Amino acid sequence: MASRRSSAEAMAGEFVGSSPAMQAVRVLISKVAPTESSVVLSGESGTGKGVAARLIHRHSRRAHGPFVGLSCAALPATLVESEIFGHERGAFTDAKATKPGLLEVAGGGTAFLDEVADLSANAQAKVLRAIQEQKFERIGGEKSLSVDVRLVSATNKDIQAEVAARRFREDLYFRLHVIPIRVPPLR
Repeated sequence: MASRRSSAEAMAGEFVGSSPAMQAVRVLISKVAPTESSVVLSGESGTGKGVAARLIHRHSRRAHGPFVGLSCAALPATLVESEIFGHERGAFTDAKATKPGLLEVAGGGTAFLDEVADLSANAQAKVLRAIQEQKFERIGGEKSLSVDVRLVSATNKDIQAEVAARRFREDLYFRLHVIPIRVPPLR
């Protein structure tokens, strides 16, 4: 009878690196993936945090659902909230149609907030509320929509230092930072 490979061994072809540190990350991902816990992936740019987020989704109970990501650093603060929560037609000048946001589109799956430490204070407050209440409103909307997503976040910043400097909300940090995974540099 053939032996079954562990989830961590199966990930070896998907997540590059054979160092003990990378092997430890694969083992941790294989343990975390089946849970519903929020995960924060930290590490330098280019270390594979996005790949790790996709692995967590692919090996989770939510693998049948969508994986939708958003780079919080790639968009101006004025657009990030619209991308996360969506907007109603007429909510602002160019809102010609209703648009669902990341939390709605990722329903039943995983929402990935890349560079989460770059969220504005206002966006942080709204994300925290959505996590706590499991509801949100689109920009310009009055109807509450339910949230059914697993949140996986990533950052290349020292998020604890951002909290200490009051650039990142401590309460949001504790909601997102349920399971921290440090992705080591590839060098």
